[in-house]
Amino acid sequence: MLDSVSLLLNADELIKMALKEDISNEDVSTNAVLKEYKRGKADLICKQDGVICGLPVFERVFTLLDKNIEIKFFVKEGEKVGKSQHIAEIAGDMRVILQGERTALNYLQRMSGIATYTAQVVNLLSGSKTKLLDTRKTTPNMRIFEKYAVKAGGGNNHRYNLSDGVLLKDNHIGAAGGIKNAVKAAKEYSSFVRKIEVEVETLEGVKEAVEAGADIIMLDNMSVEEMTAAVKYIGGRALTECSGNVTKDNIKNIISTGVDFVSSGALTHSAPILDLSLKNLHPVEEV
Repeated sequence: MLDSVSLLLNADELIKMALKEDISNEDVSTNAVLKEYKRGKADLICKQDGVICGLPVFERVFTLLDKNIEIKFFVKEGEKVGKSQHIAEIAGDMRVILQGERTALNYLQRMSGIATYTAQVVNLLSGSKTKLLDTRKTTPNMRIFEKYAVKAGGGNNHRYNLSDGVLLKDNHIGAAGGIKNAVKAAKEYSSFVRKIEVEVETLEGVKEAVEAGADIIMLDNMSVEEMTAAVKYIGGRALTECSGNVTKDNIKNIISTGVDFVSSGALTHSAPILDLSLKNLHPVEEV
């Protein structure tokens, strides 16, 4: 599971790639108006209600450019924030503030948007036993940031990547010649500590997965009625997960089925950004 320490231990190379994408040679605009070092300050302002996420990444963008940049945060990671709220103050070389501004905001807006959307969906599941999971439907080279944001919003991470767990989807099952063969092969190949999850689309598939000894059964693109019947049939012999076009608009319908988990790709591929802005950059006297 991802926390801020794990995030920053693995994020530097990705952040450097993002900075290189934005500054392939030089920042022409900044270099044109600032010929030399001049200390300044700017304010990070929130422009809409949401959940703030990505503050360590925001800070790391600037400190990778200049270790002397100073950032003072007025909120904590994962807190609710509101329109016009003063989130942070950044001080240091104004050239560095201008060079890192867009990259830092891109990370913070994207991660805060995912945390905000996730928190809204988690709230819809409040009072039920069903837990919310993310998926691997993430932006390339952004997975660690996006899955961290899901956690910050109160959701849970499904497997991080293909090395993280056994999930036999329709094409694996087709390649193996059926659910029974696929589960048997997975049990023989993988460590006994790994649970085996099987994706099914029909009640017949549910029965096959139970008989094959699947640990988790993913009910994919089933109707509420089919899922209810599937959960009843499984009867606790395996954990259950619902997936397939799950959004905050339809997730409440799923609660009544009694599934243990619901996974939603929308958490990472469809969450709108949280609008944030770096404002009021101005020169200040040296401390």
